[in-house]
Amino acid sequence: MASAIQSDESVSESESQSESDEQSESDGNSNIEADCQIQRKTHCKYYNKGGCRDGESCPYRHVCKYALAGNCRYGNKCKLVHPRGGRQSSGASDRASDRSTSSDPKLTDGRCYQWQLNDGNGWKDVSNDHILEAQYSLPHTRSIKIYNTPYGALSIDFNRMRVIGKPLRVRRLDDGNTVWIWYCTLSRKWIKYGDKGLKGNPSPVKSSDIEKKFQSNPTSSYTFTLGAKTLEIKFREMRQVSTKRKRKVTRRPQYRQQSAGAGVSQATSALQKVSLGTKAQWEFEGDSGAWHVFKRRQSGTSTECSVTSDDIERKFIQNPRDSFTFTVKGHSYKLDFGAMTQTNLKTKRFRKVRRVMV
Repeated sequence: MASAIQSDESVSESESQSESDEQSESDGNSNIEADCQIQRKTHCKYYNKGGCRDGESCPYRHVCKYALAGNCRYGNKCKLVHPRGGRQSSGASDRASDRSTSSDPKLTDGRCYQWQLNDGNGWKDVSNDHILEAQYSLPHTRSIKIYNTPYGALSIDFNRMRVIGKPLRVRRLDDGNTVWIWYCTLSRKWIKYGDKGLKGNPSPVKSSDIEKKFQSNPTSSYTFTLGAKTLEIKFREMRQVSTKRKRKVTRRPQYRQQSAGAGVSQATSALQKVSLGTKAQWEFEGDSGAWHVFKRRQSGTSTECSVTSDDIERKFIQNPRDSFTFTVKGHSYKLDFGAMTQTNLKTKRFRKVRRVMV
């Protein structure tokens, strides 16, 4: 399923956004129940609510609906049956097989992760999903747009883990070895737990501590102290709360490449299939807020900018989490794909950059 990909960053998202919007962004379960017509074809709603009176004669699958969507918070500790990898079927004849393998955490076919789409006729792998995974691993990326799929252009909401506006489902399978990183918003920036904050003060808690508690009970919370303050991370709300304020919290995987060189060849193949009107373009934000395309400009005998949009795209395809340096009018800059910023190495001033499809 070849695709070109566009991400939607939200680095400067306001912390004063309404609570209703915040809740809808963080509640990864509410949207799963939205499309009942599709769900009734794949799983038994009564089984997921606590019990089905039809038992083995039920025509629908007795399987965890959140595992089907790829975002069950209970993971291996879930009391409901979890399906294996990419298999999609229905009926009682498959449930015994599901039960025999539900304790196996390796849901993928051997890869680190697998992104898949389902139109009601089974789960199908998304090609070049290493780029999709790289964007998902960034805490500020809320959604991504993929092109040239059998279903046309699709927008995937990472927070709700759903396809926007189309009767399709999306999931991310895992091999059980993902390192999950926890982040919190601070002055409109995502800060990793365990790293130093904006004032240089180290966080008293690490992502691994939070993840351990989350794995033991995804509906509970994690409490810690910061100076004289007591803070609580509420997993259901994905919020860090104190007596005075709430901050957004998110959980994203640490990026892993599937295999050396594989991602590069897959992405190159995808770019060759991108049709006119879906070319990636790299831009930086100017002082006025307007966006400008990276171009190699000449001023007399000197080069004002040493890279073009195409140069940046090639480096991005090679490693979507990397960074590199370039020059503008003799000044050195660092472009960081992970932070989606360019920073003047002398003044430390930074600008936002973005990747759009044109």
